[in-house]
Amino acid sequence: MKIHADAEVLRIYIGESDRQGGRLLHEAVVEEARRRGMSGATAMRGVLGFGANSLVHTAKILRLSEDLPMVVEIVDTPGRIEAFMPVLEEMVGEGTITRQAVRAIFNCPMRVREVMTSEVATVTPETPLSVVLKLLLDRGVKAVPVVQGRKAVGMVTGGDLLKRGDLGLRLSLHKVLPWEMRSAEFRKLDVAGKTAGDVMSGPVVTVNVRARVPEAAALMAERKLKRLPVVDDAGDLTGILSRIDILKTIATAAAVCGSLPPQLPQGLARTAGDVMFRDVPAVGPDTPLEEALNKLVATPLRRVVVLDPESRVVGIVLDRELIRRFSQKERPGLLRAIADLLTPGAPKGQITGVAVREVMRPDVFAVQEDTPLTEVLRRMVETGVKRLVVLDVNGRLRGMVDRDAILRVIAGAE
Repeated sequence: MKIHADAEVLRIYIGESDRQGGRLLHEAVVEEARRRGMSGATAMRGVLGFGANSLVHTAKILRLSEDLPMVVEIVDTPGRIEAFMPVLEEMVGEGTITRQAVRAIFNCPMRVREVMTSEVATVTPETPLSVVLKLLLDRGVKAVPVVQGRKAVGMVTGGDLLKRGDLGLRLSLHKVLPWEMRSAEFRKLDVAGKTAGDVMSGPVVTVNVRARVPEAAALMAERKLKRLPVVDDAGDLTGILSRIDILKTIATAAAVCGSLPPQLPQGLARTAGDVMFRDVPAVGPDTPLEEALNKLVATPLRRVVVLDPESRVVGIVLDRELIRRFSQKERPGLLRAIADLLTPGAPKGQITGVAVREVMRPDVFAVQEDTPLTEVLRRMVETGVKRLVVLDVNGRLRGMVDRDAILRVIAGAE
């Protein structure tokens, strides 16, 4: 799909060895642009140049060890470039940033092969579950295909590990557990002796590499899946397509258009209020934490909204935030009690003397109920959150909208 639009070229001039947060700066900038669903970014190494300190950097043979100049170039719509600028200015301590208005032709990919992840971690049916868990945590993914040769025969997801692998806490919580508690889970899996083949979901649902993105979205929505292994015409595994890959693709196409073109799902012209669900658990700031956790584990949302007496949203309780917060405090008994409350079937301890206001997160990702779904989608992609709280004009809770609802709209099922 080709879209003609006004755009800007954003250029960042930095050094090859410049770093940000322990990472090479040019890699960090490109990754942040990708995470925010921007149209594209390119990092280019220069052969000769100097910066504000006037030191000459060159790629000549006698000076290969010198810090070469780098240019990161990003092309996107003016509004998205403007929104990216505060993030970029915080990342770039030294260097030069320029912006130039241009007229661009955006080729928005609408084929699975253009948006899938090609480098796919896999396991075999014989892989021990402790190895599967380590792979998922190390790669930062929620599922892994199970293969025999080049054929996908199943998937192991975080849900499979909970249901059939006897994993105590859901996958995302393991990333923030203290090492000793995480090690105990690995040892428990080793003692149980189960393998990927024992817990995998199957038969696996796949999508062809030449399929269109809306077709893949429809398949995900119909089967209630969050990811699909991608296969070629011979049925060999060539990649994996996740729900967020689809959402980023549609978000990018909608952003560069400025309006909703006929090539995109017209259901995106609806609002958050049209697709939100209203059954959202809520508590007050003075509610005991144990009561809030009981509500949290009873809902698939894995979160509880905090309301003041006028039903205005003042915070949110997230299980992952609780684990992270109490992992950093010298209260191992309280952390263990929280983990037990979040673990199905575990003996439950008591949590006393802790109110919701002490642990809630006050900054809540929210939209108003009249927010267009294109804007909801943009917020989800840029923030990385799966669910947004929906408010009325006075800040009162109306409901919640999640990625699955947006996917169903894209698929035409909503």
